[in-house]
Amino acid sequence: MTERLGRVIAVYGRRYRVAVDGRELECVTRGKKGGVACNDRVVVRETGADSGVIERVLPRDNLLWRSDEHRAKLLAANVDQVLVVTAAVPTPREELLDRSLVAAEAAGIRALIVINKTDLPETAAYIQRLSPYAELGYPLIPLSARTDVTPLRPWLVDRVSVLVGASGMGKSTLVNALVPQAQAATGETSEALDAGRHTTTHTRLYPLPGGGALIDSPGMQEFGLRHLGLAEVQAAFPEFRRLAGQCRFHNCRHLQEPDCAVRAAVDSGTILRARWRVYQDILRENAQIGH
Repeated sequence: MTERLGRVIAVYGRRYRVAVDGRELECVTRGKKGGVACNDRVVVRETGADSGVIERVLPRDNLLWRSDEHRAKLLAANVDQVLVVTAAVPTPREELLDRSLVAAEAAGIRALIVINKTDLPETAAYIQRLSPYAELGYPLIPLSARTDVTPLRPWLVDRVSVLVGASGMGKSTLVNALVPQAQAATGETSEALDAGRHTTTHTRLYPLPGGGALIDSPGMQEFGLRHLGLAEVQAAFPEFRRLAGQCRFHNCRHLQEPDCAVRAAVDSGTILRARWRVYQDILRENAQIGH
């Protein structure tokens, strides 16, 4: 049958929903081949009235993904920005925030930090704690997904945005507020466990009423970056880039080397020590420094 161009709008494991000529097809890839991301542009061969096979993925503008020692997880392709959703409750893991930002930087995608749950008393202090990120160039967008998402709307117009974040941060509630017809499942936060339930089990793209699109991804507890090399990791920290060429050694790893400009900035408080530790952890995981 005839090959057609399509756009992947949902990923369910190794099954994909592809928009083709105003219709949606349930598709698979040939054999056991995967490597298809939400919002990929693909060539599809129809195999039935509502089914097809993805023959190939067209070249991407960018790809946001994570990886550990066992597998890679593709989150979204061809996006304009990453919205990292966080909140003061349940207790956030800022390392996950940092790793999400590193992944976005490494993929060449703009990142914004959406601070949800402004209706909670704990949020004001959390916004203040994240203020250094604004100085790094990451816009902070405080809002309440339950009561008012107006602050985020101008950032979404005519852009493809992907939501990432830990479970319990309110991503699904945010999707429902921005795209009411999405009817995304929302979960309750378990105060006893101080963690959120996983409510999104697949990656899905939703067209936005005012133009653009929003991609929701499953909540995560880890964000592996095994695919990044030393130079890529260093370049993904804006505060490191500003000090380029100021270390004694041109190949400084910013760990224990003498006269390291980054280490000096950490010691003086100019660079957040917590972010430098995340940098160390990433290199250690990627076997680029000894234990």
